[in-house]
Amino acid sequence: MSNTAAATRSAEIRLAARPVGEPGPEVFELVRTDVPRPGEGQLLVRNTLMSVDPYMRGRMNDVPSYIPPFELGAALEGSALGVVVESRDASVPVGATVTHFSGWREYAVVDAAYATIADTALAPEEAYLSVLGTTGLTAYAALTRVAPVREGDVVFVSAAAGAVGSVAGQIARKLGASRVIGSAGGPEKTRRLVEDFGYDAAIDYRAGDLEGQLAAAAPEGVDVYLDNVGGDHLRAAIGAMRVGGRIAMVGAISSYNATEPVPGPDNLFQAVAKEITLRGLLVNSYLPLFPEWIGKAAGWLADGSLRSEETVVDGIEQAPAAFLGMMRGANTGKMLVRIGE
Repeated sequence: MSNTAAATRSAEIRLAARPVGEPGPEVFELVRTDVPRPGEGQLLVRNTLMSVDPYMRGRMNDVPSYIPPFELGAALEGSALGVVVESRDASVPVGATVTHFSGWREYAVVDAAYATIADTALAPEEAYLSVLGTTGLTAYAALTRVAPVREGDVVFVSAAAGAVGSVAGQIARKLGASRVIGSAGGPEKTRRLVEDFGYDAAIDYRAGDLEGQLAAAAPEGVDVYLDNVGGDHLRAAIGAMRVGGRIAMVGAISSYNATEPVPGPDNLFQAVAKEITLRGLLVNSYLPLFPEWIGKAAGWLADGSLRSEETVVDGIEQAPAAFLGMMRGANTGKMLVRIGE
């Protein structure tokens, strides 16, 4: 156990204002503050990496949801990884690398019960916030439990170059899909879908005519759709689905900055006519799958058959810019912020 006498000084990012529509830098505030000593059963963690994710936009609004909103004037939170510098729990030693949920700050006091030791000999530390973290688990749960892929299925994934999508295409292939199609923005991302992330075909949604592009890529229809976008992508997928198709509704990033209620797809009745299943997914409901997923993914990472990609921005002060960039699609794979070494 460390014997640090004084409180630790730490920089953290706080929510300064609730955004209306698309947020800007003005809704964030960088503050330096004292971090208290850990109490019994707690850890003091020096964070080295943190995650920024689309769901955080919803938490900036003061509205009821599946997870409480961020508090004004308080540090934001999210997945992070760091090194234990002081421990008041015998199960987690000083020097251990742990993942936890107190990101957006340099140092965090964390209950040991909510920290998970990460084996950095098994995989790089970045992987524990991406492919071995909740984004990888989301893709796995979506394609094995929520909208399970069967041998020979045609699979469509939106936001396919993002954190969940870049893993989902590879999982679909391993589950026996006959054809995997992804959508992304711009020629560079669509090229990477095919060359690096296991997709057979890529749609550039910025080029327009999403439904026509999907029909060309899947002329016989789609069996499984993993929806990260909502809006026009969900409409196009419903139109392309075969009878008995399955849709995993993971996110709807196209509407997160909307200031008015967003209308649903105008072709929703086709879900009835085609007997389509649309099912939502909250990854917290699938956390018990983590051992199963990590057991498979770690082996695939080691043998090179699963590729993980991260876009990393340096410095806690750059976390707001990383979040805003991620919301606009600036990342390939998982967007992370490196806080320190």
